[in-house]
Amino acid sequence: MTAPYASDPDLSRGRRHPEAPAPTRTEFQRDRDRIVHSTAFRRLVYKTQVFLNHEGDLFRTRMTHSLEVAQLGRSIARPLGLDEDLVEAIALAHDLGHTPFGHAGQDALNECMRGYGGFEHNLQSLRVVDRLEERYPEYDGLNLSFETREGILKHCSRANAQKLEAAEPGGVGRRFLDGTQPSLEAQLCNLADEIAYNAHDIDDGVRSGLLALEQLETVELFERFRREALAEHPHLHGRRLLYESIRRMLSAQVYDVIDATAQALAAGGIDSANAARRAAPLVRFSAAMQAQSGALKQFLLHNLYRHPQVMATMDGARQVVRELFEAYVAEPARMGGGFDERPDRERAVADYIAGMTDRFAAHEHERLTGRRLLP
Repeated sequence: MTAPYASDPDLSRGRRHPEAPAPTRTEFQRDRDRIVHSTAFRRLVYKTQVFLNHEGDLFRTRMTHSLEVAQLGRSIARPLGLDEDLVEAIALAHDLGHTPFGHAGQDALNECMRGYGGFEHNLQSLRVVDRLEERYPEYDGLNLSFETREGILKHCSRANAQKLEAAEPGGVGRRFLDGTQPSLEAQLCNLADEIAYNAHDIDDGVRSGLLALEQLETVELFERFRREALAEHPHLHGRRLLYESIRRMLSAQVYDVIDATAQALAAGGIDSANAARRAAPLVRFSAAMQAQSGALKQFLLHNLYRHPQVMATMDGARQVVRELFEAYVAEPARMGGGFDERPDRERAVADYIAGMTDRFAAHEHERLTGRRLLP
């Protein structure tokens, strides 16, 4: 049973192209299934999270990250009475527009597109599900419900929101103009995303050798659960100690979000999905957990994401994206899939590059330039 403030698939604001209801699935279940079967979703298995795909078989990719976000999201949604299927659909789709090579690729593509509207991966994820997927005879995209599309668009500049509003009055861009909130399910996915990457980036960082367990002793959110694990299992060490510490940290964050959000919903007298949209953000950590999570993010920023080895690899990745962009703009015929026939050349090139996997982008760059910048 869902709560009164949950999104109700029977009351969905619908799809841009009307369709008859599915006989055995809700609207949000249908969205999830379309996402899972999309080409963009399959590409996530070869797209970078932090470490490039070739650097190791066990590091997270965009796909495994998205699956972890979905799992955490459902675990929090269930006790809060939110719609688990909508949470899962948003979680699985939230990174569909991400470039190869993670944020380095996004930054490079945004630089290339500076005079042509820029590039932002949340907006690109919406473009993927609205326009770029080619699966159905009647329309472009996946024709997802408003609620899933709204959740995918986590961030949006005012200028882009105005463009979205002009194309779709009262649509997914409106909340960025009138200051309202997305659904509680969308808010939950935003926080589940943060919980997931903080935890798995610790794991991947230690696995890579760029982080040491001793360094993490300075991070309160991790260290208290490491000490707790050792108190119960004094002989625990190595990967088992790491996994147990992360497991306890994840559980504590999940329970904290459930409790803090339930309190916020009760204090705000939230009794409907519309009331939740008119309130301040409601899905949250407690103040103490928010501070500890923020400290962990800063630790990862300075010790992992800005590690010289990661930065050196990402410099090469940025150069690959920039040089691919220049090559395709100069000779669009080098692109496939009809992208070369589009009149909006620069945006077509951005769409084409954003859809690449890490390894395809690296191979294409080597083919076009004769140089190999990445291992």
